[in-house]
Amino acid sequence: MLDQLITDFKADMWLYISIPIISGVIGYVTKVVAIQMMFAPLEFVGIKPIFGWQGIVPRKAEKMAAIAVNLMTSKLIKPSEIFARLDPQRIAKEIEVPMMAAAEDIVRDVAQQYQPGLWEGMPDFARQKIIQRVKGEAPAIVASIMMEVQGNIDKYFDIKHMVISNLLKDKRLLNDIFRKVGRQEFKFFSNAGFAFGFGIGMVQMVCWLVFRQPWMLPAFGGFVGFFSDYVALQMMFRPLYPKKIMGMTFQGLFLKRQKEVAADYAALISKQLLTPGNMMEELFRGAFADRIMELIHKNVKRTVDDQAGIARPLVVYAVGSQNYIEMKKTIADRIMAQMPETMKHVESYAEDAMDIRATLVARMQDLTSEEFEGMLRPAFKEDEWSLILVGAVLGFLVGEMQIHFML
Repeated sequence: MLDQLITDFKADMWLYISIPIISGVIGYVTKVVAIQMMFAPLEFVGIKPIFGWQGIVPRKAEKMAAIAVNLMTSKLIKPSEIFARLDPQRIAKEIEVPMMAAAEDIVRDVAQQYQPGLWEGMPDFARQKIIQRVKGEAPAIVASIMMEVQGNIDKYFDIKHMVISNLLKDKRLLNDIFRKVGRQEFKFFSNAGFAFGFGIGMVQMVCWLVFRQPWMLPAFGGFVGFFSDYVALQMMFRPLYPKKIMGMTFQGLFLKRQKEVAADYAALISKQLLTPGNMMEELFRGAFADRIMELIHKNVKRTVDDQAGIARPLVVYAVGSQNYIEMKKTIADRIMAQMPETMKHVESYAEDAMDIRATLVARMQDLTSEEFEGMLRPAFKEDEWSLILVGAVLGFLVGEMQIHFML
């Protein structure tokens, strides 16, 4: 019996040797396909709703973004904390030049709009005096607004809306977060597929040599795709905590890299998502922009009334009470429209003052293993069964093709 098996093996040696190699390739290819299925394509390709595919992460973008922002807001970043690091007076100083230039245009345009004859008939020194007084007050208005925002940040700034809207707007960024955070794990996932496949292929080779049943090749191929996917996923995230087995320490590969991942994640998030520019955009054009508008109206109204001083009744009489009210609203609207562009001059200072990257690194390194697992695991957990199933199907199909070479 043994002699016959050896003779058979020698007769078709290269065919038999190809079995574990092909099995390893099946394991590798099914992992590469699984990874690509998680991220690509960004938009649905095929005939909706069944015949086609969209990457799991972009397809579940809203849920994935919500998971990411929940981790950020509950464990990593508090808006009140990072906004408290900004000095309103320093912000006023940073935007003084562009704000003054804008203030001059605003005063001139509003005055010509509501009382053109009076404004044009004024001596130049009088017009300049009014402009200078408003220019002097403009940075103070911004400082006052920022102090109010800092004191009641949840009323004016919605970090969840900012993060989710930016991630939904740019699904490629959402992909990048998961890809870069788990790049080592994805590499292991593919390589492990080959190793598992090769090992199972050795068993497959012996079984084929002994039994030579046609059903065995597709069955083993399907098993390789299924088993290698499942085991590789488990090795990436289990055990959660270091565990000694026969003198060797084991822990999920992703969890072992917590410090390294923290640095990568912090760099990506602080440069592309939690940026001063995005925060100012959310503040002045985001979910609570109407509340900021009310705040600017209140400050402009007070400033204009203070500047009018004892001459306020005369000013109201000259332009009309309704025009006076509309004039203050127009000034506030113009300031509000100018703010996002003006606040770009603050971004360099704000980035240093908020120090988001260092904050993220420190907080992420303190996460528990369960919390840290939640950064990457959702990308696999969503429709994990479909990834494993595709691996099994691909393995089965390759096994079917093997039959034509072996028989």
